[in-house]
Amino acid sequence: MAYSFRVGTFNVLNLILPNLVYYGKEKYTQEQYDKKITWIAQQLDNMQVDIVGFQEVFSEEALKDVLKKTKNLKDAHIFMAKNPETDKPSVAVVSRFPITHTQSHHQLQVPLALEGMEAMPVEKFTRPIAEVEIEIKEGKKIHFFVAHLKSKRPMLLENETRDNPLDQAKGEARSLLCRINEAINLRAVLLDKLKNRGCPVILVGDLNDTTTAVTTQIVSGNPPFRKWPIEVKKKIWDVVLYHVKNLQARKSMQDMYYTHVHNGHYESLDHILVSQEFLGENKNSDWAVEYVRVFNDHLVDSTLSDDEVNYWQSDHAQVVAIIEEKYKEQH
Repeated sequence: MAYSFRVGTFNVLNLILPNLVYYGKEKYTQEQYDKKITWIAQQLDNMQVDIVGFQEVFSEEALKDVLKKTKNLKDAHIFMAKNPETDKPSVAVVSRFPITHTQSHHQLQVPLALEGMEAMPVEKFTRPIAEVEIEIKEGKKIHFFVAHLKSKRPMLLENETRDNPLDQAKGEARSLLCRINEAINLRAVLLDKLKNRGCPVILVGDLNDTTTAVTTQIVSGNPPFRKWPIEVKKKIWDVVLYHVKNLQARKSMQDMYYTHVHNGHYESLDHILVSQEFLGENKNSDWAVEYVRVFNDHLVDSTLSDDEVNYWQSDHAQVVAIIEEKYKEQH
């Protein structure tokens, strides 16, 4: 039987200890907190993940409380990329396999010079990027990244309001520019591990845009044009990341991949991207993405129903990819 492992991404929607205020006014009672961590733990058990990247985690202690309630992750390793702004959420990695190296990326290293950018916070990622090295099997390591890019929520100036359509448009444009800037800088971080390294890389997280959005494609890069020379293609394949959604679509007759529902729009904001070392089509790869599942049964379309997502649940789906070791004949 082939050796396999599962990776996942999970936006937990404001995981914070009880009776602590977040976003200036919200907080959980002990009863609400218990419901939330129980639901998250149940989802993790359903996902059966070995490695998972979390977004919107305020407290490592709260994450530990979740893991205590799980069946398979009680003794897992944790790395949380602490947010310098302690009143804001961050990202974290949980792994059943040993974590051999950790790093957080906070500063934006690649400047984006556009008119008006000086009015926006462009020096730091809105949430730090978590990077870990994980030994998934003796002698075999991967680099695993977790990201949560700037949301589409409009960034309004002091003299602007959401009631003004033009102010709203300008605020959304600023958020897009911030997400573009973060995407470029995340791409730079990834290239450091991808280019000429032969290093297996997996990126998971809430990129706050769809698979084909410009910002998402900045992060992943684009595959080469099929008519280009093979040597040119090899250089591009070396630094491109592939969406497991698309790898699954090649094997399936049905596309039910959506991870967020907003105002009737079914969107895929939560992604797992892998380097060429996980492509089944790559004859030199040791691994292949075999199956992808989206856990979105709890999501509600508010335009069709009066139901709402319960406060202890997440407003995002969870995504899991099963990765198997490829069998290679011995010659």
